[in-house]
Amino acid sequence: MTSTDETIKAADSGIISTGTGTKGPEEQGLPADLRGNMDLFLRLLRTVLKEYDENLLEKFDTLLDYANEATSEEFGGKGLGYEDPDPEQAGFDKAVKLIDSVSVDDATLLARAFATYFHLANLSEENYRVAVLRSREKEVPLNAATDPINEMTGAYKRIISEVGPAQAQKLLDKLEFHPVFTAHPTEARRKAVEGKIRRIAELLEERPALGGSDLAENERKMLNEIDAMFRTSPIALKKPTPVEEADTILDIFDNTLFDTVPKVYRRFDDWVLGDNAGKVPPVCPAFFHPGSWIGSDRDGNPNVTAKVSRQVARKFSDHVIAKLEEATREVGRNLTLESKDTKPCAGLLDLWSHQREMSERLTAKAELISTKEPHRAVMLVIADRLRATIDRDHDLMYHSCEDYIADLKTVQKSLADAGAPRAAYGPMQTLIWQAETFGFHMVEMEFRQHSVVHSRALDDIREHGLHGERGELQPMTREVLDTFRALGSIQRRNGLKAARRYIISFTKSAQNIKDVYELNRLAFAHPEDVPTIDVIPLFEQLEDLQNCVGVLDGMLRIPEVQARLKATNRKMEVMLGYSDSSKDAGPTTATLALHEAEARVVAWAEANDIDLTLFHGRGGAVGRGGGPANRAVLAQPRGSVNCRFKLTEQGEVIFARYGNPILAVRHIESVASATLLQSAPSVEKTNTEMTAKYADMTQQLDDASHARFLDLLNTPDFAPWFSIVTPLTEVGLLPIGSRPAKRGLGAKSLDDLRTIPWVFSWAQARINLAAWYGLGSACEQFGDLKTLRAAYEEWPLFSTFIDNIEMSLAKTDERIAKLYLALGDRDDLRDKVLHEMELTRKWVLKIVGDEWPLQHRHVLGQAIRIRSPYVNALSVTQVRALRSVRRRDEKNELSESQTADFIYLILCTVSGVAAGLQNTG
Repeated sequence: MTSTDETIKAADSGIISTGTGTKGPEEQGLPADLRGNMDLFLRLLRTVLKEYDENLLEKFDTLLDYANEATSEEFGGKGLGYEDPDPEQAGFDKAVKLIDSVSVDDATLLARAFATYFHLANLSEENYRVAVLRSREKEVPLNAATDPINEMTGAYKRIISEVGPAQAQKLLDKLEFHPVFTAHPTEARRKAVEGKIRRIAELLEERPALGGSDLAENERKMLNEIDAMFRTSPIALKKPTPVEEADTILDIFDNTLFDTVPKVYRRFDDWVLGDNAGKVPPVCPAFFHPGSWIGSDRDGNPNVTAKVSRQVARKFSDHVIAKLEEATREVGRNLTLESKDTKPCAGLLDLWSHQREMSERLTAKAELISTKEPHRAVMLVIADRLRATIDRDHDLMYHSCEDYIADLKTVQKSLADAGAPRAAYGPMQTLIWQAETFGFHMVEMEFRQHSVVHSRALDDIREHGLHGERGELQPMTREVLDTFRALGSIQRRNGLKAARRYIISFTKSAQNIKDVYELNRLAFAHPEDVPTIDVIPLFEQLEDLQNCVGVLDGMLRIPEVQARLKATNRKMEVMLGYSDSSKDAGPTTATLALHEAEARVVAWAEANDIDLTLFHGRGGAVGRGGGPANRAVLAQPRGSVNCRFKLTEQGEVIFARYGNPILAVRHIESVASATLLQSAPSVEKTNTEMTAKYADMTQQLDDASHARFLDLLNTPDFAPWFSIVTPLTEVGLLPIGSRPAKRGLGAKSLDDLRTIPWVFSWAQARINLAAWYGLGSACEQFGDLKTLRAAYEEWPLFSTFIDNIEMSLAKTDERIAKLYLALGDRDDLRDKVLHEMELTRKWVLKIVGDEWPLQHRHVLGQAIRIRSPYVNALSVTQVRALRSVRRRDEKNELSESQTADFIYLILCTVSGVAAGLQNTG
């Protein structure tokens, strides 16, 4: 592997080889371009701070010097570009003393300054990744057999070599990547800040081509944006409503997905079809099918109502149809092919006649604009009909996206038959791909509710009558029934794909599935109004994962399930929850339990002739099942992917993966390639054989880690201690989502605490306990390093798991952790956490062969270490504020206004640390 290859792999965490433990040569320092941009932003930020207050800049520089010194102490001065540490000086202690000595106002300004730098550093890294990918793409010859940048082409070629062209085409036709965007509140960055980040990104992109006064103007604009970012409160004024949360998807759709996804399809066609690409029917199917829980996930979120679901669905629908109208009109305007040279086929003439009968006004207008250009005229009427669809003009509107696509394909066929294949399979095909991908719904809305809510609603109906004849129905019961009516109205308006999935959180039995189908029937007076739904069980806690096959057996006996299986050619979805299983059982046990549950569900599906889709409820952080999605796919058990990969995407992960068009292309191609490749016999063989080979090892690790994790959670008063030593309470105050941090229980119980604040809070404390706790003790008890290393090299699941934990450990800091743990005044719990952290770090580094976390991930590991001084400064500031607020609880030392100032400081540091660590929950 060349050094360039290694640089790309290090620069792009999504670019992972299908090997499992390969290391490259060590490299010190960041690439010059990346370091140059980070230095540029630090210089500009210092300019802004100096203009704001020279004393503030002096404190910023002093604190940064101390933090740099502390980081150099930690790593012994290796590879950081700093001088060797002075043994007489303790940089960390000096940083703590400085932060403790400044006023709350100055501490808040410093926190905002560091948070601003993190946003700029993140931009630098994104810009570097994009530049490397572009540079590498330029080196690929047009006649190459595969595109090394486009992993899909390599995966497809390998599939052909293993199963032959015919079977490879069948697998490609089945391909589906289904990300489901959720409203889980893990994006700590304020929307107002995101806009400034986007504008700075555009300015950074322009810089290499500029000089002289243009470069000076570019820098002036950057200073304007950085100054505004620093002066903008990182904390939003209020929590977003669920309707406002939908703007997250609209933003990604407009800036990236609508134009980027067809590029993914086209890039694959370019390499498979060569010179014929854009001249013949496409090979690549429209395999990207986004979904959404925003505005429809009501599990524990009272702000999501039936009315909200209707509003969000309408917002999505009107927006995507308007976008299709714009694109249709643009394609149509360019079809200036005269009928004399490009004769319309009979199908196009029939379509024109149909349009004329529908509206003489529209056809006359189109004919006036497009005299002797029939293809153009037809397309302009199609565009006008899309506008009528938004306006709900029943006489002119399209009643389904399928009808719209059929009209587009009529135009396409006419162009191809007339000898204009480039017009047919160029922009016209792009438009068809966009319609096939997004439909008239943009995203497939999925409804979700807790199983207990359904059973309580049915009990209420049985007690009081469906319409409250024997008393008033509870408000929650009425809302449950209205939810099904909302689902039905969305389905009638936007089609079956727009809304048909209904997910049951905490599925315990087949009765939970029956409850949903019964409520769906009861919500409607007339059977013909009952919407078609697919009920999806969600197994998330350890006991539920262990019992899932029995529940699925009972599910098959439900008449509505049998009817859906018959209608869909026996397709079924099952969802696995990574979050609650991890909080319930610990990260090691959860990982192994999920893998084992997948294998059992796959065997069950094969025995019952079920065409299975597994839905992975993975979060962004490692403690919630996060990590590179392509590696996760390749580590799945045989038959569990089946050319379809569906997972939740949330918070900062959405922006990171889909915010930049080039990185979005890369991510989609990477996941799609892994989804294809997972069906290769060689990959299936490796996963199956290695799972069996290391079964004894995993059982021992499972038992020991689970016991260690439960020992921690079952320690008396663990829950209140957790809320003291982390900013759990303050995280709940962040206005970063409409969904509450708890399902209604207090801080004294972890049972119903959502996994997001559980993971988020441990990450803020620089402990990341949710990602690794228990593994160190398990490895210590197992003791066989040779077997652990062999498993890391040979078994994709174990390799991915260990690498993700190493990433998490790279973001921990024992010195910072001790400051947080000291808030709790519990030596026993503090010692358990620190001992397990030390053990886990020791064993993970031994397994991967590193001296420090991410040593072999050159750019990534170095970037995290370069960030450490800045993150540490924010973390120490947060501890100072937490200490003051916690003491207030004990001694009532702070006034109400002082308390408010400290809480605001905590929230500012939470936002900054999240930006610095680049993951929350």
